[in-house]
Amino acid sequence: MSWLEAERTELAAERILDAAGELFVERGVDKPGMDEVARAAGCSRATLYRYFENRQALIHAFAHREARLITKQVAQATAEVADPGRRVVDAVVACLAAVRERPHLAAWYAGDSTVLREVLRDSPIIRGTAQSYLADGEIDPDLADWVLRIIMSFLTEPGEDAAAERRMLERFLVLPRARGQSAE
Repeated sequence: MSWLEAERTELAAERILDAAGELFVERGVDKPGMDEVARAAGCSRATLYRYFENRQALIHAFAHREARLITKQVAQATAEVADPGRRVVDAVVACLAAVRERPHLAAWYAGDSTVLREVLRDSPIIRGTAQSYLADGEIDPDLADWVLRIIMSFLTEPGEDAAAERRMLERFLVLPRARGQSAE
């Protein structure tokens, strides 16, 4: 494949993901089918299926694209933070802010958030990103899962304000870890 074909393929996939994102805002993440996404993107179903083998692949691709953008923002926000406890709190706070400032993501955590839970559970990219902010020499997939659940919890049931959320994170996520206890 030539570089021009590769660029064209990437642009087509981005256009499809943009169209899907608009439909997610209008109708929710669970509602739009592949036919509707193809129409919104201005392509045929065959073209859509050339880029995304099924609806789940489309949803994951959209989530991964957004996760990569959010990860860059979180990395910038935490680049100068050396303390592991402060870093994880700053990462969660930055992640919450980045998600909340993207109105097209509100449909992902509104209502029962079934699709969001599935993506968080199944995505090695998102779980790996969470793990990278927790790394202080050890790999703890349970802790990464716990942090993703905390993020989802704050998205679906926000705290009073960002300061209240930060206080809760410092108290129930960082302090138990600092004392060598579980966050239970």
